[in-house]
Order: sequence, then C-alpha cells, then structure tokens
Amino acid sequence: MKDRSNPFAYRLGMFRAELERSSISAAMLCDRANIRSLTGADCDSAILFVEPGARGRIVLYTDFRYIPEMRRTAPWLKTDDIKKINAGKIKLRGNGGAASPKAGVEFSIPHSRFLSLKKAFPGARFVDAGGTIRKLRAVKTAAEIEAIRRAVALNDEIWSAAKAEFAPGMSEIDMARTIKRLMAERGDGEAFETIVCIGSNAAECHHTPDGTRWDGREAILVDMGVKLDGYCSDMTRCIPPARPSKLYREIYSLVDEANKRAVAALRPGMTGRELDAVARSFLAGHGYKKEFGHSLGHGVGLEIHEMPGAGSKSETKLEPGMTVTIEPGVYIPGKLGVRIEDLAVVTETGCEVLTRSEKAKV
Repeated sequence: MKDRSNPFAYRLGMFRAELERSSISAAMLCDRANIRSLTGADCDSAILFVEPGARGRIVLYTDFRYIPEMRRTAPWLKTDDIKKINAGKIKLRGNGGAASPKAGVEFSIPHSRFLSLKKAFPGARFVDAGGTIRKLRAVKTAAEIEAIRRAVALNDEIWSAAKAEFAPGMSEIDMARTIKRLMAERGDGEAFETIVCIGSNAAECHHTPDGTRWDGREAILVDMGVKLDGYCSDMTRCIPPARPSKLYREIYSLVDEANKRAVAALRPGMTGRELDAVARSFLAGHGYKKEFGHSLGHGVGLEIHEMPGAGSKSETKLEPGMTVTIEPGVYIPGKLGVRIEDLAVVTETGCEVLTRSEKAKV
C-alpha cells in the first residue's frame, strides 16, 4: 500500500493479523461495506485482495469505470484491473505449509461470484472471512462515530421538519414520501425503507406504508433513518393519539421506561443478551412478554444492521466504540403498537445516546 494515511489502517492491520493466525494465504472481499471499512475506498464493483503480514499484497481490483476515482479518493491503496483476477493471472502464495492454500471470502457473496473465484483460484480451499470483518467493524473508529453522530443529528432535523408537514388527510405513503424527500434533499437518502404506521397499523412492527389516511387524531409510529456520507442512522418515534386511551397510556409509559432502563444499564463488558434482558424482563413483569417479539437492538454503521446484536441469544460483549440501538416495543394486533428507539454508542463508563429527538409526553 502507498503510505498516505489510510484512516482504517489499524483495522486493516488487525484483519491481516487474523489472516496470519488462521493460516489464510489471502482474503478476497467483495462486499462494499467490508471493503470500505478496511480501506476507505467506496466501490460497488470490486474485489479487495488482502494478504497477511506487513509485507503482504493489498490490491483493490475493479474495472476501468472506477479505477480513476479509486486512485483519487483512496490514494493509499493500490488499484488494478479486475480482469487480472477474472483471467486467473493472480496467484496465491502458500501459507502455513499447506499443499492447498486457504483463501478467505465472505460466504454471503452471490454464488456466481463464488464460482468465478473458484475458477480463478482452482487449487484454493475457501473459508469464510466475513465473520472476522463483522467483528472488527463492530468497534467504530473515532472518525466513524463522528460520521454516525452527524447522520443521527440530520435524522433528528428531518424528523422535526417532517412532522411540521404532516396534516390530516395525508396517507402513510404520503408521510413516508415526505420523509424520503427530505432525506434526499439534505442527506444521501434513506438508510432503509421508512416505516409509517397510523393507528392500529403500528401493531405490525415492520408495517409497509399503505393508503391509510390520518384523521389528525390517531396515533402515528415512524421508524426512519437517513444515510449521510455512507453512514446510517436509525430512530423510532410515536405521535400519540389526540385522546390516548388508558391502554395506550399504559403501553407508551412502559415502553418509555424500558428504553430508559436499558440506556441506564448499558455499559462495556455486558453481553447483548444481558442488555436485552433489562428491557425484556421489565415488560414481561408487567404482562407484556409475548407482545415484545423482536430483539432490543442492533449495531449501526455503514449498514443499518451490524454487530453487535442485543437480543436474547447474543453473547457478544459490548465494547467502547460499538453502537447499538435501544428499541423496546409492545404490539397488540388490531389495537396499537408502540416502539421507542434511540441510537447509542458504548463509552468507557456507560453509553452516550446520540439521538436527540424529543419523545412524546402521554
């Protein structure tokens, strides 16, 4: 690599060290987010070739459409023509004395890509390298945390602007389009498909916005996230009904308290399962065990769902620099749904909640 301050050099070094420990001759990565997380290069048609050790080759192979841009935006990274891999001109060096060198790939890549790599490296034994990268990506760099912080702040701003445009007679689709327009105007578009639920539609936790129209009195639930400079944000807020029922007041109060308890409990060293249990046991203790059917949260970064998970089976230990959503919810079919979601970053002593949007008072 060219010595021009790759902002992800530390993570890349850790990845190369892991390849060496695993006796992997080279990793060939195709996932766009994985490539960016190791090199800073953002290309949707590339293979990153990484050998272990300080002297190993690191080359981004892509086609002529992207080579000039990659050389300009990631000058620290050697870039070459992907035809060299497709034509089988790149050879794997032996590692660990094995007769058949091990090649690391993401087992999540399209099967057609996997077959092309098998053809290009006929003597290789392919192993999964995706899990290693996912673990490394879970701990964000200081620059990444700032990028996520900016995306979250923009998401807060867009939510405030969108609410001001909501009016009786608008449908869920209208509201979702309003949010999508603001995200395109002020950021890089949606991090995921915006969820807008009016009234009892909120009982469908991942409801697809439809033609249901707002009468100005019913409850609204919105789950939204804007993307900015490649990084995602994620938040859920509720607009309570004009005259909340006793049930709505109860559910909203419990979900809000579950959110607060999880935030207060979040600290480095605890597992995702332990964090999930804080909110889950509280809601279960008030009779809403089955109505909270999803995990408490997930990591957010270059993709909207990353490690660590915060679910009932997650044994991942939370570390400073990890981001995680806190999103307890209760869903009663045919009646209502409430979810309150914030995005937090784990610190040395606890966590910092990045989401600033005000929560409704019921």
